Amino acid sequence: MSKRVFVTGLGIISSIGKNVSEVLDSLLNSRTGIGEVKILNTIHRDIPLGEVRYSQLELAELAQISQSKGFTRTSLLGIIAANEAVKNSGIKVRDDKRTALISATTVGGMCSSEDLYLDFLNPESKNNLEYIDTHDGGDSTEKIAEHLGLKGFITTISTACSSSANAVMLGSRLIKNNLADRVIVGGTDALSKFTLNGFNTLMILDKELCKPFDENRVGLNIGEAAAYLVIEGEDSCKERNAKIYCEVKGYGNANDAYHQTASSPDGVGACMAMQKALSMSKLTPEMIDYVNVHGTGTPNNDLSEGKALANVFNNKIPYFSSTKSYNGHTLGAAGAVEAVIASLVMNNNFIPPNLNFKTTIHELGFSPVTKLMTDIKVRNVLSNSFGFGGNNTSLILSAI
Repeated sequence: MSKRVFVTGLGIISSIGKNVSEVLDSLLNSRTGIGEVKILNTIHRDIPLGEVRYSQLELAELAQISQSKGFTRTSLLGIIAANEAVKNSGIKVRDDKRTALISATTVGGMCSSEDLYLDFLNPESKNNLEYIDTHDGGDSTEKIAEHLGLKGFITTISTACSSSANAVMLGSRLIKNNLADRVIVGGTDALSKFTLNGFNTLMILDKELCKPFDENRVGLNIGEAAAYLVIEGEDSCKERNAKIYCEVKGYGNANDAYHQTASSPDGVGACMAMQKALSMSKLTPEMIDYVNVHGTGTPNNDLSEGKALANVFNNKIPYFSSTKSYNGHTLGAAGAVEAVIASLVMNNNFIPPNLNFKTTIHELGFSPVTKLMTDIKVRNVLSNSFGFGGNNTSLILSAI
């Protein structure tokens, strides 16, 4: 388990850009992608969303899929981002059994199958029934692997909002245990009526732009996205003289089993995940330059995570911000989206501000970064992804 693991490729599509370059530009210009509903077929027109503003046909074109029938929006987003990550890394994956794919999702193909309920119940209907088989979360992973020509190990992770952070963790463990030379890790989730209605029922959606870590926060904005990273072992990087973005220095997963949907009031699980990641990385808390917090904007999460930060960092809090104020909470894709952002932060020497913030949470007494910071050396980033059911994961990415 001593092998080092490096990030050599990045790919992303979200409401703030269809590729890495566009996403970076949005971050540097503090431009949010959250706005009024344009794509999702929902009656809730008053709830802002972080939509990828492309139709199904336009996504198929971006994914270079000539016949998109049977491809869900989740699959198409995943193909676009994974394809960019592979091209960006320069690896050759076709028929390579030492390249693995670990893809995460929470919605799976529900973005398509939820519209077919009545057709499915009617034995005489033949309308779009090929989408029933795409309902399963593993379908998008298989579609990505097929598109890339991947013949190695593939699997799907679904651990709520920590899903793609756990994909990074599992992929790193495969490399460290010599079960793969390189792994494409990440996640994809499209918006669906199921998720929008579900979060609305929980009464944790903000009908305005979300305000993570603000005293007057009322809830989150959900979004859709896909993001993937190519991670490689040291030998593989040296063999092909790969460009390296950063190192996967540490990771930790913990579950305090407090509640199905709520974080523990004192952030016990979040604290354990961060401490595990720090222990593995051999870094001290003082060496963390920036924290990309989970920061959903809900009253429970932000206070809980804030208390965990105070505990882990002994009230000497590093710079931190929530980039969910840019593209919304992208559920199963969130951990990978924020890992890509962490890589961009280190390679472009900036810290993105926490948008929409006005007032410090009085129980905490500390605030996120509120203005773009440039020309700042960021060497170690802690990225938090905390999911329903208490599945908490923290990643530490470090500059080389």
